[in-house]
Amino acid sequence: MPSTDTNGSNRTLERAAAILDAVGRSAVSASELSRRTGLSLSTAHRLALQMVDYGFLRRTETSAFRLGDRFVRSSLENAGMPVLRELRDHTGETAQLWVRRSDERVCLVSADSRHELRATLPPGSRLPLPQGSSGRLLAAEEDALAELASTGWVESVGARTPGLGSVSAPVRTDEGIVAAVCLAMPLARVSGSPGRDFGELVVRAAARIAEAVERQT
Repeated sequence: MPSTDTNGSNRTLERAAAILDAVGRSAVSASELSRRTGLSLSTAHRLALQMVDYGFLRRTETSAFRLGDRFVRSSLENAGMPVLRELRDHTGETAQLWVRRSDERVCLVSADSRHELRATLPPGSRLPLPQGSSGRLLAAEEDALAELASTGWVESVGARTPGLGSVSAPVRTDEGIVAAVCLAMPLARVSGSPGRDFGELVVRAAARIAEAVERQT
């Protein structure tokens, strides 16, 4: 006979699956989750908040629930890798895709430069916000947002690591900024600045990734 603990775990999994099905691809309030799943409002709300903690759901500015980073990340990785490789091959520099996780940024995908002297961090690397151009962008720093509004990109010149620079552009979907494309390079190979040299290419790469993510969802 199944144990009480097992039965309880199964009920929790069934409820979590029902909440995921109820959310689908739309933003859903706690009361709507309760209606769609048949759970009480307090139970639906409590489970949804727990699923936010584990990245299965996330909360919007209106406190509704959407699918979380664990699902968005997969779409971003699938959409990002071919675009980053093309950006790397075109520029010769390391192209990366970063997302925000609490007070850090996490590298999802990296297409490393083939130069012996290069700027690189492996996927899974974590850096505190707002370090670097993508860190400034994902942290929504006031100066970074002003730079973004003016140029379409955010750059960093030796701020995080002396001798290295980067330029980043946002991946925007209908959910807002979901990631940042970053091109990182030794400053010895920069003629003007990271942004002036490569900004437009990075902006176009970010737009292509956003379009691919939207098609997947």
